[in-house]
Amino acid sequence: MTTIIATIVVLGLLIFVHEFGHFLLAKLLGVKVEAFSLGFPPKLVSYKWGETEYRLSVIPLGGYVKLLGENPTDPVPPGEEHRSFSHHPLWHRALIVLAGPGFNLLFAVIALSLIFALGGIPYVLPRVGEVLATSPAAEAGLRKGDLVTAIDGRPIERWEELVQAVRTAGERPLTFTVRRGEEVLTLVITPRRMETTDLFGKKVSAPLIGVTAGQHLAVSRVGPVSALGQGVLYTGRMAELTALHLWKLLSRELPASTMGGPILIAQMAGQQAEQGVYALVQFMAFLSVNLTLLNLLPIPVLDGGHMVFILWEAIRGKPMAMKYREAAQALGLMIILALMVMIFYQDLQRLFQGG
Repeated sequence: MTTIIATIVVLGLLIFVHEFGHFLLAKLLGVKVEAFSLGFPPKLVSYKWGETEYRLSVIPLGGYVKLLGENPTDPVPPGEEHRSFSHHPLWHRALIVLAGPGFNLLFAVIALSLIFALGGIPYVLPRVGEVLATSPAAEAGLRKGDLVTAIDGRPIERWEELVQAVRTAGERPLTFTVRRGEEVLTLVITPRRMETTDLFGKKVSAPLIGVTAGQHLAVSRVGPVSALGQGVLYTGRMAELTALHLWKLLSRELPASTMGGPILIAQMAGQQAEQGVYALVQFMAFLSVNLTLLNLLPIPVLDGGHMVFILWEAIRGKPMAMKYREAAQALGLMIILALMVMIFYQDLQRLFQGG
C-alpha cells in the first residue's frame, strides 16, 4: 500500500508540475487552453471550468495540455486567431513549450531547498566501513570504524573530502590522522592503482587505499539563503549526471539494463517513502530533473521535438510542411513506443530476477 500511494503521489505531482508549466505560460501569454489532462486517454472524469476542460484520464504515464490551434491545420473559430497557439509569435510558443521542463527543474530546486532549510544537508562522515584484505589501508593498519580526521595535516570532515584527497594524491604516501575510540593514531598509507567502478557501474582504474564508507551520516544546518544556493547546486549536479548518463546510453557505453521505467519508479518510490518524507522528496527532485532532460530530447511528440519545429520556422521563415511534420511526429511516436517497450522489458526482467 505504501508503494502504491507513494507512486501515485510522485508521478501525479511531477506530471501536474510539468503540465501546469505549459498551462500557466499559455494563460499568461493569451493562448486559449482547451483541455488540461492528468494521464492519457481514455478520459476517466472531467470538469469544465471557464473555457478549459480539466480531465483525469486512465493511463497514468503522462499528461497533456491541449491548446487552441496547436497544430497549424487545426480549425480556429473566426475572431479567436489572436488566441491560437500557431498564430502567436515564435518566442511565445518557445516559452510555452519550454515551461513544462522548466517547471520540473524549478520543482527540483524548490524541493531540495526546502528540505535543506528544514532538515539540513546530510553528508557522510569519513568513518571507515570495510577494509579490503591486502589493500594499502590494511597493510598500514587502518581498521573498520576508524574516523579519519586529517590527511597530510589537512582537516577532513566528509567522506567525499577523503576520496578527493586520495584521488588527487596519485600514488604518493599520505599521512592519515585517525581517531580510534579515545586513541589518536598517525598512519602512512600509499594509494595504489586499483580497479573500481564509477557512478555508472563502468570499470575504471584509479588510485585507492582499499576502504569503503561506513555510511555514518551527519547533518549540516544552513539558513534559507544557503539552502537555496545548495538546492540550485545539487539540482545542477543531478542534471549533469543525468545528461552524462543519457549520453553514455546513446553512445552505448552503458547497457540498456541501466534504464528504468514505471515499475522501477514504483519500487524506488516505495523504498524512499519507507525511509521518510526527506528521502521521498529527494527522490522526487531527482526524478523531476530526469523528466526535464528527457522531455528536451529532440524527438517529435516531446517538448524538445516541438522546439525543433519552432527553430526550423525561425531559420526558414515559415513552418515546416505538414507532410514532413506529420512524418516526423509518426517517427517520434514509434521511437517513444519502442523505448517504452524496451524499458518495460528491463523493468520486468529486474522484477522477476530480483535486481
